Amino acid sequence: MWRRVSRPEDGRVTEIIAGLYMSPPELLAVPGAVALVVARWLPPAARPGVTIAAGAVSVLSAIVLSFVGIRWQMLPVLAGAAVASPFALFPLLRRRTGRPAWRARWWLALPGSVACVGLIATGPVAAWAFPVPVFPEPSGRFAVGTRVVQWTDPRRPETFTADPDDRRTVVVQLWYPARKSPAGTQRAQYLGRTEHEARTVSGALAHGVGLPGFLVDGVPRARTHSVFNAPVADGGGRFPVVLFSPGSGGVRTQNTAWAEELASHGYLVAALDHPYDSAAVVLTDGRTLHTRTASTGDRDEDDKLAAGWTAVRAADLSFVLTQLDRLGRGEIAGPLTGRLDTGRVAVTGHSMGGAAALQAARQDHRFDAVMDMDGYPHGPTSASLHQPTLALTQAITSGTDPHYLPRLTKALELSTATSYRLTIPGAAHLTFMDGPLYLPPVPSIVGSLGRTEGPHVVAATTLAFLDTTLRHEPGDLADVLSAYGDLSVHHPDNG
Repeated sequence: MWRRVSRPEDGRVTEIIAGLYMSPPELLAVPGAVALVVARWLPPAARPGVTIAAGAVSVLSAIVLSFVGIRWQMLPVLAGAAVASPFALFPLLRRRTGRPAWRARWWLALPGSVACVGLIATGPVAAWAFPVPVFPEPSGRFAVGTRVVQWTDPRRPETFTADPDDRRTVVVQLWYPARKSPAGTQRAQYLGRTEHEARTVSGALAHGVGLPGFLVDGVPRARTHSVFNAPVADGGGRFPVVLFSPGSGGVRTQNTAWAEELASHGYLVAALDHPYDSAAVVLTDGRTLHTRTASTGDRDEDDKLAAGWTAVRAADLSFVLTQLDRLGRGEIAGPLTGRLDTGRVAVTGHSMGGAAALQAARQDHRFDAVMDMDGYPHGPTSASLHQPTLALTQAITSGTDPHYLPRLTKALELSTATSYRLTIPGAAHLTFMDGPLYLPPVPSIVGSLGRTEGPHVVAATTLAFLDTTLRHEPGDLADVLSAYGDLSVHHPDNG
């Protein structure tokens, strides 16, 4: 069954059919176009009424879509309606002029009708495969606010540029518990502070994986559940902090659904853009920094490069924790001053970001817990982890890198704290980000858990781990985690 989901979007139509991921004017355009094709095959008495009604619906839908923006998925629908219109309307016009109606022989009209219906049908299929993402409603008791900050580390040179005076700058997006906003308040744009930034980032992400940007043009149209610069929630004390590093070429917003879920449960999530590593980073001065990291194709050389990039990311994470600590103590002014508990901090990341989280935790003992979302542990693994660790992995298959599991297991076994590795059946590498919400539901790409179940599993398992390690809530964590997949527990006394 389809269900309607409210999605505020700049005063545009705010309803979307979750099953087909089509807005009402898009949904109306499809039967209107089909009716124009079918009208030719109806009994003579029914043809005029159906043709006029179908033409009116098609024209009205096209007008509305021209105002709110026509997605590429609707072009074949509109094209099918345009091709069918002359054949549907011409007999009516001839009849009004007193001339006898003319219709092509059925054996000539049938192939054209079938072709038009096939063309129109590609619209809903394409809309389903590449939808405007609909973010799951956060389940916690808090509303969610978000804001973006930019910090420069005066002690670290920027190693990706040749300018000796260039210093490392990071862009950080914060999601935090907020007061409930008035009805009708505009929700935050996905992928950026503005539509221009969202389209810049979306295009860079598509280019990074070799896709034409138009295929994912629905992504920057999306709105999330958070509100930019919403007032911080009253009560709730200080918020535990979770730092997040995205995957290679990834961006700070790639795990927005997950960040909003954690924030609704009372956590502050700080997600980083890593300049020259993230696909595109838009700075406050308007400059856009594109990625300069690229694979060479040589395994040994790529391992060295990845270790270096991971080290830069780990340093970024430690620097941001320092800034958040200053913010929490009032050394940096802002709405969150005095509301952050930097004595309870977890560091996490997806893919290379997971490797960076492991490395940051080894080097910086201010991190109290660490989570690796399907990240290959680049860099040295000899230093022990001293924090509780959760490693989430996709289903291990014959196509999985044979070095991945042994290297990850070694890192966990060297830990002086209890660590957990949870392999989630049906998960793929992109299950651990927002990808299932807007990419084609192909198991090899986003797993087989579906658009909403994958994000739900990732949020539920990480939230259980954080509640246990940072909030020390009672309960059997292993029992909770094992309900979601194949769990291995590494205790420090049996490594």
